[in-house]
Order: sequence, then structure tokens, then C-alpha cells
Amino acid sequence: MREFTLSDEIISERTANLERTKDMKQTISFKIIGTLALLALTVGCATTTATQDTEAMLVASGFKVVTPKTAAQQQKLQNLPPGKIAQITKGGKTYYVFPDAADNQAYVGGPKQYQAYQQYRLEHQLAQQQLETAEIYQDSMMGWGAWGGWGFGWGPGWY
Repeated sequence: MREFTLSDEIISERTANLERTKDMKQTISFKIIGTLALLALTVGCATTTATQDTEAMLVASGFKVVTPKTAAQQQKLQNLPPGKIAQITKGGKTYYVFPDAADNQAYVGGPKQYQAYQQYRLEHQLAQQQLETAEIYQDSMMGWGAWGGWGFGWGPGWY
């Protein structure tokens, strides 16, 4: 039977520390990977929602959904800036085009439809701001009465 010496204890302690460090690195790596995946999913969903909102407002404004029928039309659709409305003049008329290359279609409207879209967009922004303001006020009002607010209990002359 062999007796442990001080050097054996130090070696076994260092080995245990190395194993714990290795486990911690793996845990941290998995946490980082998980966080990055969640962040990517969140950004992807936010982008999709914004695009869907834009498309819904365009349709509500009277824009027509057009699918390219020829290779030349498909190429023009691919060349349009994604996520932005492009102004195009053809045959002396002005058109506004929002490309949706992922679904192989475009939303096309004239000046009246574009003006209606701008109005919808402005209303949507105002409604969003009002919602955010209401949420801020709601958060600030929650829980104040439970501890008495700024009135009694805060010393003389505080109210």
C-alpha cells in the first residue's frame, strides 16, 4: 500500500482544478452560443415583422401585388434596393415599387397609393408612440401607493 505524499495531493488538486476549468469553459461556451442564437432569432423575427407591417400597409394603401413573368422582370426585381420603396418613371408615369424578392413579387402603386401609404405609416408611428407613452405611464404608476409615495413618512416638509 502506497502512502500519499504532499506532491501527490498537489498533483491531484491541480488535476481537479483543470477538470473544473475545462467544465466551466464548456459551460461558458454553450451559454455564449445559446445567447448568440437567441439574439440572431430575435433580430430575424423583428426584421420579418417590420417587413410584414410594411407589406400590410402597402396593400391597405392600394398597392397591387405583381409577380414578374419574364426573366428580364425578375432581374429588375432583384436589382431594386431591398426593404425600400423605389420611385420609377415609365412611359411618363410615376410608379412606386417595393420589392419582395424572397417571395418573387413586388408591390406597385402610383402617387395616390404612395401618399396613402405615407399617411398609414405616419398614423402607425403615432399609434406606436402613444402605446409606448402609455406603457411608460403605466409602469411609473404601478406600486407607488404601496409605500406611501412622497407624502407622509418622509419627514417634515417633504410634501
